[in-house]
Amino acid sequence: MEYRQLGASGLKVPALSFGAGTFGGQGPLFGAWGATDVREARRLVDICLDAGITMFDTADVYSAGASEKVLGEAVKGRREQVIISTKAGLPTGEGPGDAGSSRSRLITACEDALRRLGTDRIDLFQLHAFDASTPIEEVLSTLDDLVRAGKIRYVGVSNFSGWQAMKSLAIAERYGRPRYVAHQVHYSLVGRDYEWELMPLGLDQGLGAVVWSPLGWGRLTGRIRRGQPLPAGSRLHRTAEYGPPVDDEHLYRVVDVLEEIAQETGKAVPQIAINWLLQRPTVSSVIIGARNEEQLRQNLGAVGWSLTRDQMAKLDAASSKPAPYPYFPYERQEGFARLNPPVDFTPPAAA
Repeated sequence: MEYRQLGASGLKVPALSFGAGTFGGQGPLFGAWGATDVREARRLVDICLDAGITMFDTADVYSAGASEKVLGEAVKGRREQVIISTKAGLPTGEGPGDAGSSRSRLITACEDALRRLGTDRIDLFQLHAFDASTPIEEVLSTLDDLVRAGKIRYVGVSNFSGWQAMKSLAIAERYGRPRYVAHQVHYSLVGRDYEWELMPLGLDQGLGAVVWSPLGWGRLTGRIRRGQPLPAGSRLHRTAEYGPPVDDEHLYRVVDVLEEIAQETGKAVPQIAINWLLQRPTVSSVIIGARNEEQLRQNLGAVGWSLTRDQMAKLDAASSKPAPYPYFPYERQEGFARLNPPVDFTPPAAA
């Protein structure tokens, strides 16, 4: 397993991390991903550690907290071998204090997560969403207190816009508060919006991407093909409305090239989709999920090799979309391009 720096921090994380969203199986949305119990979770953790995957990601809203509980049980007795990442901020109840990033809410969320996980510290604590109703100074002051208390080691965010992340980083620098080192983002071959603003921000500010849904909300598993209906029993039947929308023709264009490269390499479609992400700028770790051992072992096959430059270029071309404003002038007009040269996405030569 390759290990990478998490943004501009000193923390080294595996190129692949494991998402525990399938642990627990409670709740209407975040419990619909899977129902892995403690025994099954221990087996998946065993496989991960054997492969060098040491970071495990969860959140307080996954299965109404059951995901954190199951993960805590699964890593019991080997806490020093793992990096635990969790998130807070999304609603966990109907009360006025059950959501957001206020001082009261974050302290409670951290204490509850520590209790459920059965640990004395969280290695990476991330805000699950931006809270427009709480001053950023209050958020960062609270995180600073939790870091100084030893309950949190590193801080990050998830699903922030560019201005939300940049304003937070500027205030952190102004007042000497902990800087965010990770941004957990949606990024895939059928969802490249991250590249327009958040990737340049990550490059400039040392914000490492921790990628969620690398298979495009289940669309790049290899089970969806041109002219082939969605398989019966697919989770997409239940969860598609919650994920980023993808035009059918765009999806099929990407899948066609993935299948072509699969024939060339002997690799599975999801392995190719994940490998493409691992060669993109700012990506510190890609979160893989699995409801069973077979899925996990297949996803592990995404590392230890590299797509060629030609294969990367084919995937880039198939998955590209027109730039949104205000970025399209920089692609089309020489004057803009001279002032803002494009990011070089050329991957290193394959080993």
